[in-house]
Amino acid sequence: MWILSIVLVGTSSILGALNFVVTILKLKVPSMKWTEMPLFCWAILATSVLALLSTPVLAAGLVLLLFDINFGTSFFKPDAGGNVVLYQHLFWFYSHPAVYLMILPIFGIMSEVIPVHARKPIFGYKAIAYSSLAICVIGLFVWVHHMFTSGTPAWMRMFFTISTLIVAVPTGVKIFGWVATLWGGKIRFTSAMLFAIGLLSMFVVGGLGGVTLGTAPFDLHVHDTYYVVGHFHYVLFGGSVFGIYAGIYHWFPKMTGRMLNETWGRVHFALTFIGTHLTFLPMHQLGLQGMPRRVAMYDPQFAYINHICTFGAIVLGISVIPFFINAIWSWLYGSKATDNPWDALTLEWTTSSPPPIENWAVLPVVTHGPYDYGKSDRTVEVPQTTQTAVSL
Repeated sequence: MWILSIVLVGTSSILGALNFVVTILKLKVPSMKWTEMPLFCWAILATSVLALLSTPVLAAGLVLLLFDINFGTSFFKPDAGGNVVLYQHLFWFYSHPAVYLMILPIFGIMSEVIPVHARKPIFGYKAIAYSSLAICVIGLFVWVHHMFTSGTPAWMRMFFTISTLIVAVPTGVKIFGWVATLWGGKIRFTSAMLFAIGLLSMFVVGGLGGVTLGTAPFDLHVHDTYYVVGHFHYVLFGGSVFGIYAGIYHWFPKMTGRMLNETWGRVHFALTFIGTHLTFLPMHQLGLQGMPRRVAMYDPQFAYINHICTFGAIVLGISVIPFFINAIWSWLYGSKATDNPWDALTLEWTTSSPPPIENWAVLPVVTHGPYDYGKSDRTVEVPQTTQTAVSL
């Protein structure tokens, strides 16, 4: 039942990815050039292609496992001539790209939030767009760094150490582009921007941990310790969750027609930022001291640091309370949002808040890219049949 349920969920993931790819390729505004497409769409395109390439491999491995358990085959049974490491290969071929499936859309959100709230064009639009595709490709060739302790030969460790370090390059391109966008910008420290900057700092910390884990000599010592847990959560909690919060604060006015309370948004950010560091930073020290992960009870020598992590986790739990109160209250009673409260230049802000069904009765005409802040001579023209042309 578990295998069939995972295969079913994987099938939905494949169909969803196919839907996104077809939508982006066939249903974007005809007047929009590829180099004018929002970077969020580039990120979703790369995510969807990666899902289409990696998810079927996991489904195949699970089908083989189903046959081993129920029909007497021996694909993964060592005592019957099978190869248990083969299952690890099939599992990790999907499960490491799954990390990029979770973080690539967040990269897209970052590329939308930062230029808007920094009041500055995104630095290196094409480099950021193409780096998403580069992560999609290179991300398919790094999975064995999860298996350095599984008896992999030396040449394989060498190859996947190099490929793992290479995948950091397109990510570094994005980090550089975001920092360069912030540099010299007229930054507005809204809740969305605070979470975006918080993500930027935490992802750098988590990424540096990933570089160390990607090198076989170091990984052999800290594999399956709390060092891995700390790294993983800095990347995915400090990355994905902070990015989701940034996206909610950024697009909440467009989705609901109401503004979130900025004061409570800052309280939410402060609690989340402090709680994240208290929870996950000490885990690196635990891992270096040898505390294994996936254990029900830990050695008493690790108690002090674990108490710090527990306190941080409590702070993280408390941080959700002001967010939910803010979201529910603002949705019901918050101040009305204008069509474009952030003065953003992507197309969704040219519709009402919340947008009507189908967004526009007549398609708008795109005359420039979505990140040309400070260029007052450029406009997005919306046909007069729907509304007055909007000067940006």
